[in-house]
Amino acid sequence: MQLPVDVPEVLKIVKDMQSVAEVPVSVSIILDETAPGKLIGHVRSAFASPSAHTRVTVNYLDAGYAAGEVKDDFAVIVAGASPEVGRLAAKVREAGVPAMVVSDDPEQTCALAMEADAAIPVADIVAPIKLAGGVKEKVASFIPALRAKVDDLTDAGPVLLTDEAMKLLEERMGEWVITTCPEKKLTLALSFPFIRRPLASDAIAATALQNAAVGFIPILPGADMPIMTLNQMKMVLQIATAYGQPLDADRIKELVCVLGGAFVARQVARAGAKLIPFAGWIVSGAVGFAATEAMGRAAVEYFEAGGDIVGLASVVQTARDGAVEAAGTAAKTPLGQKVTAKVAETVPGFTKIIPEDAGE
Repeated sequence: MQLPVDVPEVLKIVKDMQSVAEVPVSVSIILDETAPGKLIGHVRSAFASPSAHTRVTVNYLDAGYAAGEVKDDFAVIVAGASPEVGRLAAKVREAGVPAMVVSDDPEQTCALAMEADAAIPVADIVAPIKLAGGVKEKVASFIPALRAKVDDLTDAGPVLLTDEAMKLLEERMGEWVITTCPEKKLTLALSFPFIRRPLASDAIAATALQNAAVGFIPILPGADMPIMTLNQMKMVLQIATAYGQPLDADRIKELVCVLGGAFVARQVARAGAKLIPFAGWIVSGAVGFAATEAMGRAAVEYFEAGGDIVGLASVVQTARDGAVEAAGTAAKTPLGQKVTAKVAETVPGFTKIIPEDAGE
């Protein structure tokens, strides 16, 4: 079987990913002594790294922030009740360094910074609670009469620092890092394990959407497979690298062979398309999305359970095949046909842009 992936190209990607381990990382941790001890301890622990290429500096708030010879990738300020937090965060940003402000009481942190005339960008305040940045202000501005009610709901004081809250805090810190430092996110995930899952989730979501888009484009039968498969390879390799897995040539070739079976996805898509007029590309897009997401999730669960690169190929193959079968079956159901028919009714020119042989 001729594989739909250029093996030398994949090996080049692997080499590039392996090089990220040697990229230097520099982070400053700044502690407000009035912050809860548990919060301070957890942040310090999260940023402990055994990597020889990672530099982490820890200081207290009263020491201020001085840009060193090595520019930090970002700074982390653990906030308490000091009004100096906002001013220091502003000073860090003025030095051209992103500043994450970690707090167990985001409302108080925001208020103190504003009183000090040093407002902190909402996106830079990370707390162990799910708060949509700016929601309170937007609701209150549209419906002034609800301001008091919104205040009652959101001004709840400090978050109870339970194990669940700390897990959420790490997730939010990881999301901030990969959003703020996209070019070094893989290196940072190697240095700080709490970044791995947010990075993997981001890679899975982005790749699944890419493959859905590729499948949705009506092109020559089978022409979408090399693109989808290479995207899946990049995603799986990125996840493996983030979790510190050594990538040797033999294992990579094995993975390429397994993922080469992605032609199965096309076969299911085309089979489903025969039962749904003009919908070959829609089924292919759905299959591409489902298979990619299933593979990524399986890889994350596998590595977090202690698995290594040796058994990865089998795990992602099983996940992909299950997702492909489920997506293909769903597309052939009455509901799947109803959805496709609805698309044909509502999208102008829908039936005209599909090649006559799209479902063959």
